Amino acid sequence: MTPVVSRIGILALQGAFVEHKAALERLPYHRKLEVIFVKTPEELAQCDALIIPGGESTTIALLARLSGLFEPLKEFVKDKPVWGTCAGAILLSQVAENTKKGGQELLVVAGTETKLTLMQVESFEAELTVSGLKDPERPFNGFFIRAPVVVKLHPGPEDPPIQVIASLSPNLLPPALQSPDHSDEPKTFVGLRQGLHFLTTFHPELTNDDRFHEYFVRECVFANKRT
Repeated sequence: MTPVVSRIGILALQGAFVEHKAALERLPYHRKLEVIFVKTPEELAQCDALIIPGGESTTIALLARLSGLFEPLKEFVKDKPVWGTCAGAILLSQVAENTKKGGQELLVVAGTETKLTLMQVESFEAELTVSGLKDPERPFNGFFIRAPVVVKLHPGPEDPPIQVIASLSPNLLPPALQSPDHSDEPKTFVGLRQGLHFLTTFHPELTNDDRFHEYFVRECVFANKRT
């Protein structure tokens, strides 16, 4: 029997956590993984890596605080692989604009600044340019649901470089976010990696294309186990 190499937790307080588990279990090396839902500090402590799903970022932060998970999460993200999708990407950001009254608690780990401006009132799908995934020449069909926008990258001098893994065509940005001089970067960046941390402003788990899950496991989770 192949031994489990890594245990990946999925924060299961609110949002699309079931879909992430299904995607991970479809991967070809799923026998090396154990996937668990995380609702308590004790469950988080068992994990080698974590996915923070999409949902509503202030609700996830509040539920994490009420369940005693918020401070353990802040410690966990310092040196463990973590992937945030949509709301999860907001929580991993250093700064969040346009938050609800009272502000937004953040885990403050990735060198990004997100704007809680809606991409579009309704959800939409768009082909993304991808880098680092398997078959990078094949576009990824991204599913956006009231997605946040990356407005600034500001890694510290000692931080790992930020890599753009997925980007959106500038003409798909809402008119209010498009720049007159067409300098829309980094607003077009919808998938970013910084060291062990991975952010996507869309929902890869809502498609049958598992390349983002494969990338996270291969490049962040397994790579960290080798170091």
